[in-house]
Amino acid sequence: MIKKIIVLFAMLCIPIAAYAEENYEQKLINEQTIQNRIDNVGVKLLNANKIPRRIIFVYNEAEKKSKLKLDTTMTSRQVIMFDNAYKSIENDDELAAFLAREIVLAAKSFDREFAGGLNTLQIKAAPKKYEIIADKLAVNFMVKAGYDPIGLITYLQKTAPQRRFDKFSNRNLTSKRLAIIYEYIYTKYPYYLANNKYFENEHYQNFLLTSVNNRKMLQQKIKNGSKEELHYE
Repeated sequence: MIKKIIVLFAMLCIPIAAYAEENYEQKLINEQTIQNRIDNVGVKLLNANKIPRRIIFVYNEAEKKSKLKLDTTMTSRQVIMFDNAYKSIENDDELAAFLAREIVLAAKSFDREFAGGLNTLQIKAAPKKYEIIADKLAVNFMVKAGYDPIGLITYLQKTAPQRRFDKFSNRNLTSKRLAIIYEYIYTKYPYYLANNKYFENEHYQNFLLTSVNNRKMLQQKIKNGSKEELHYE
């Protein structure tokens, strides 16, 4: 009787084990597909912008967090995309937006002056200024690699929470960052706004809805022919 029970239990376990193995293999395939996509977009950004440093791109799930705790230097010259960040990516423009922004951070880790004119000490002294420079660099990186920079606006609109105020913070309000990115695209890359493929995008529409006052300030600046730096809300 006991022998029959053992045999029956073993027979029941076989399909469960096969199902688990199949799921594990599918997970590996999915992760490899995502890794390949990240690599392709990332290397395209590096090559188009002629970045003479070795930066690699890593995609993984929860285990990456535990590895980061053990090796605090891991992020220095690796661009790491967690599963939760990837879930917000809708297209290659938004993926390029994330990667371009992270490439700026990775390039900083080489402790050398890079485009934008800020070195490490200056960045620590003026993190808000650096954040804006990094956003503009990301736009440049994207355009040079053939990606639509409005993807940076839609990506941040989805993923960067709005703080109540930034007076005592070392980060800018997301609304201010988005307004400055919009102005930068408007001024340097107007083609993408004149031929805006994101106009019907829900997240871009939400940006338009929440940036009415800031965009009115920009329109007034343009009308007056002013060169002053606007104090966006």
